[in-house]
Order: sequence, then C-alpha cells, then structure tokens
Amino acid sequence: MTLKNQVQLITYPDSLGGDLKRLHQVLRGPFADLFEGGIHILPPFPSSGDRGFAPLTYLEIEPAFGTWEEIRSIGEEFDVLVDLMVNHISRQSPYFQDFLEKGRASAYADLFITLDKIWENGEPVRADIEKMFLRRPVPYSGFTTGVDGKEEKVWTTFGKTDPSEQIDLDVCSPLTRELLRKFFENFKEQKVKIVRLDAVGYVIKKLGTSCFFVEPEIYEFLDWIKTMADSLDIELLPEVHAHHSIQSKLSEYGCWIYDFILPYRVLEALTGRSNTALYSYLQTRPHKQFTMLDCHDGIPVKPDLDELIDTKEARELVDLCEERGANLSLILSEEHKAQDGFDVHQIRCTYYSALNEDDDAYLAARAIQFFTPGIPQVYYVGLLAGANDLEQVALTGEGREINRHNYTLEEIAEGLEREVVKRLMKLIRFRNTYSAFGGTFRVLEAATDEIRLMWEQDGKYCRLFINLQNYQTVIEYADDEGKAAVYRV
Repeated sequence: MTLKNQVQLITYPDSLGGDLKRLHQVLRGPFADLFEGGIHILPPFPSSGDRGFAPLTYLEIEPAFGTWEEIRSIGEEFDVLVDLMVNHISRQSPYFQDFLEKGRASAYADLFITLDKIWENGEPVRADIEKMFLRRPVPYSGFTTGVDGKEEKVWTTFGKTDPSEQIDLDVCSPLTRELLRKFFENFKEQKVKIVRLDAVGYVIKKLGTSCFFVEPEIYEFLDWIKTMADSLDIELLPEVHAHHSIQSKLSEYGCWIYDFILPYRVLEALTGRSNTALYSYLQTRPHKQFTMLDCHDGIPVKPDLDELIDTKEARELVDLCEERGANLSLILSEEHKAQDGFDVHQIRCTYYSALNEDDDAYLAARAIQFFTPGIPQVYYVGLLAGANDLEQVALTGEGREINRHNYTLEEIAEGLEREVVKRLMKLIRFRNTYSAFGGTFRVLEAATDEIRLMWEQDGKYCRLFINLQNYQTVIEYADDEGKAAVYRV
C-alpha cells in the first residue's frame, strides 16, 4: 500500500472519550479532516499490563474498549495502524498459560525461549549477560510448570515485575511464525493497513552479542515478516530505539523508520534559541520516516542520540525539563551509559510542558515537525496541548502517566476552545492540504537564531520562518491563484 503524506493521530483506544465508539465519534466530529494520514490506535487488545503492551492475544479487542466492528468502522474512513509486540506476549496469554500447566508437553512450548535454547543445560552465564543490552536486571524469569512442578527459566526482556508479565517469543520457531501469520491475517480482515513492529530490535538472542539488533539474523526475520505483510498489503513500521547508525541501516534496508532524534533536536533549538544542531540534522537525515514530538513513553535521549549530543549540554536540557515537571527513564546497562555517567533514556513529560506551556514555542515546534520530510504523527495529548499530569503519576507511581491523560468528551470540548489548540488544528489542515509538501525540501540559510525551511512543487511553494528569540512563526506560500500569501501561525 502507499502511505498518505498527511498527519496521523496517535491515541489509546480509551483516551479520547472512553472507548473506540467515542473515538470514532470525535474523529468524525471535532477532529474531522485533521488526520487524513491515519490513526495509530495504541494496543486495544486484552492485556495484563504495561497499558496494553502485554497482550494476551491479537485476535480479540478488550471488551472495555469495544469490538473489531469499531476498528473496521474506523478503518473504512482512516488508515488504521496498530502495534504488534513482535518480541513478546503476556504471561496471562492462553499460550503461556498452557505452557505453565503442561510444561514441555504443551503444544505451545516452542513459542517460548527456555534457557536451554541459549545456554548448555539452561544455566545462564554472567559473562554473557554482561554483554547484553538489558531492560531489567536479568533477561529471564523463573516459573513453576507442569504437573511435576518443574521450574523453567524463560527469556523475558521486559517487565518491571518478577516474574515478568511479558514473555519473549522465539521468532526462529516455525510455531511462532505460524502464530504471527495468523495475527496478520486477522489484521487484514479487520481493515488494519499499517502494523508497527514494537520492540523488534530485541527479537534475536545470540550469545556473545548485546542481543539487540543482531546482524545478520535480524534481516532474515525482517525479510520473512515483510514478505508475509506485503502478501497481505500491510505496511510495516519497525520500532527501534537505538544508535542512529541502526536506524540508518533500517532505512537503507527499505523500511519506514521512526525519527526519534527530531523531538530532542527541536526542543534543544527552541530552548537554546539556536538552529545549529537542528540544521545539521535536517540536512543529513533520511526522508522516509515517521516524525513525532511526543508519544506514550517519553522524549528519546539514549541510545537514540548517542554520539550526537554533548552529555553536559544534554544534562542541562534534562534539568530544565525536570524543573518543568518531567521525570526520567534511565538506562540500566552500565555498558550503555556515557563515560560521565549520563544515563537518561527518555524525558517523560508532555511536549507542551517541556516548552514551559508557551503557546508560540509549541506551535513553532509543530511547524518544524510538519515541515520536516516524513509522515507526521501527533499524539492525542499533544493535539490538545496537554500539560503534565502530575496527579496521575502520584496516584499510580508510573512516571509515564505524566503524558497519558484520558480525556472525557467534556474535556475535549473544553480543549477545543483553547486558542493554542485552534491554532494547531489550522496548522494540521495546512500540512494536510498544501500540495508543495509532496515536492522538494530545502533547508534555507538563516541566522543562528532563525529557522527557514522550504517546500516547492509545480509552481507551489511554502517557506517557514521562525524567530527563535520570540517564537513567532510565519509561513509564506503561493495561494490557489499563484499569488504570494502569508500565514501567521
């Protein structure tokens, strides 16, 4: 399929109105014509944790959110994007529960990575683990299985609990590939057009490596899953937080990739009132990317910007965000921390709060995003220029809840009355409808405290100018009659 070069929305199934039916209602109503590019619905499946990212199955929709009928209904009008946690599935899934009940006799046993698939006799070796990019203290969990109560250690990359709620899948197993195909075939039936391969960088486990984006084995898996998705006319979007060189390899491979560098560079430019690093980046980045400023996790720092940032300057930006209410996600692996100890994985906050709730600065950030080549995604909290939800963080103890506020229909209506939201919606409509965005992009010369970007095609042009001292943002463009026009964002 061909992706639309227009703005997409990212939202949880219950975050705009409470369920999928109300989500469709607001997409048809107050948000009509905003998200021509599509809707990324964060996991709407039954899940046992991590707000949907520990799915029990992909064959059902969580009843509290609605049914597949609602997904299909949205899919009639919008390109729907959903996540497939290709690396893992829930401990509560019927597949793993059968394994717990029957042990190695389970028909699903080969879906999982028992440690004897990795180490001789299934005994983990500390020296091997120390080379791995860890997301928890050790990459496995112990479970009592079968009628004889045998303990089995299975690979669990993610999860805050012990044992983990997220059980890794053995993507080398024919059984796993058969199951993944079944999930994809269901997506096709339900009118899903794009699948984000969540945590795909972790799927290959190989001793002597970091067990992250292991080459060349990762490409064999990508070849297989891409061939299968192509046969169903489903587009893939690999999600990989990694050193920028890995993103470049994925781009060269032909994948759409996420621009996890842009959010930091934009924030850095606006708070530091300098275009230097942003300009350098815009002139070298691949164009086939999904762009974002905010998401359900945080603003990426390490490892996405490793070797691209000065850690002392990065610490200053992180400190500024913390002053504005942010909390941090940190790197666990000692090997992946900076020499000076800098270990910030992500800055958790809303982008609006990161910019000190300054409307002009926020609109300038969105203008840069929309002018940057790629398919822009706007997170639902960002759409409504939401501030940090510190109350929810305190209530749940989960730092990511700072940017996951659920809006009632009444709150959405109130948000639509705010000037900053009206201005953002107007900017989204301009990005969706102005034809020059399909043409040639240029970074124009500018003073250090200015940003000047341009698109042109078939006699149409639009030039973005931002004054980084006061955040005033202006777009000059040719109107339908070819006359010069000015749009003050």
